[in-house]
Amino acid sequence: MARGVYIHIPFCHQICNYCDFNKVFFKNQPVDEYIEALGMEMKLWTENKEAFNHIETIFLGGGTPTSLSPAQLSRLLSLIKMYIPMEHVKEFTSEANPDELTKEKLEVLFNGGVNRLSLGVQAFQPELLKKLGRTHSNDDVFETIEEAKKVGFTNISIDLMYGLPGQTMDEWKETLKIAFDLNLPHYSAYSLIVESKTIFYNLMNKGKLSLPGEDQEADMYEELMQQMETHGWHQYEISNFAKEGHSSIHNRIYWDNDEYAGFGAGAHGYVNGTRYSNHAPLKKYISTLEAGERPILKTHEVTQSEKIEEELFLGLRKTAGISKSHFEEKFGCTIESVYSEKLQLLVSAGLISNDEEAVKLTKKGRFVGNEVFEEFLL
Repeated sequence: MARGVYIHIPFCHQICNYCDFNKVFFKNQPVDEYIEALGMEMKLWTENKEAFNHIETIFLGGGTPTSLSPAQLSRLLSLIKMYIPMEHVKEFTSEANPDELTKEKLEVLFNGGVNRLSLGVQAFQPELLKKLGRTHSNDDVFETIEEAKKVGFTNISIDLMYGLPGQTMDEWKETLKIAFDLNLPHYSAYSLIVESKTIFYNLMNKGKLSLPGEDQEADMYEELMQQMETHGWHQYEISNFAKEGHSSIHNRIYWDNDEYAGFGAGAHGYVNGTRYSNHAPLKKYISTLEAGERPILKTHEVTQSEKIEEELFLGLRKTAGISKSHFEEKFGCTIESVYSEKLQLLVSAGLISNDEEAVKLTKKGRFVGNEVFEEFLL
């Protein structure tokens, strides 16, 4: 049974140099047709009432949802309300660019049921923003947050990035200080990963991308965790920090390895034990739906051992770790019966803790999370 819904909006007015998500330039794209196709896909899926009668979260991601006009946003939100049961929805998030959120768009989002904003800020230094391909200014960020609060938004998060080309520790400290001054309920902070098919990847292959070394990146992560703790934001996941009661419910669905539906071109979902991905090209996505078919490119029925692996490498991202009683209830076996040797080795290395209630990453383990997760592949 799906707990959450992810809706992909692939349009951008500007493509960032680090982004490898399915996206296209907004200009000359079939935006209105795409929104109607999303409605068709939601209708097809949610006819399966049993799998969709307890949706807790909706997340508009991209691309850039706020690249849509107010009228297009309004139409999208009306389709969502038409097809997705809203009575159990606690959190409705939209990603946004600070320089695209006009007062009118904020009002459309708020009146359409969105109650959480996630702003792509990344840094507060104009030179770094330029390198990233971001088009907003610091004033855009400050003004947008103020305007959002006036409209009625109280749950606002910003994304930050470290390990950027040419970024110094002083710049990272400055970014964190400005972020704390905004006093928001939630922050996400990610290290830059250079993905293939991005501008940064091409620059790196030509030797034209100067990145901080691993040690400096680890120091930046250390600084992040320390500053968040000092300022009163609880780290509830490797990259996420929140005030009491403001952790992201939607992202918790992913880390709890629970089911969610994904709608849109290139979107992924996990429903009734099956993971699936949609066609990514817009024309293929739209034409498939216009023919009355689901736009699914491929499906994979997840085996029991894969479910267990996923439970470990997703669940260990949470600072609360993996509840042993929940694991046993879910899989009908203890975590020790599957991973006894691995657990002992990782505890000896100081990378995880293992007590009666839970298995968790230690602070040391958070720095090499991906290496720890790989140990749990069966």
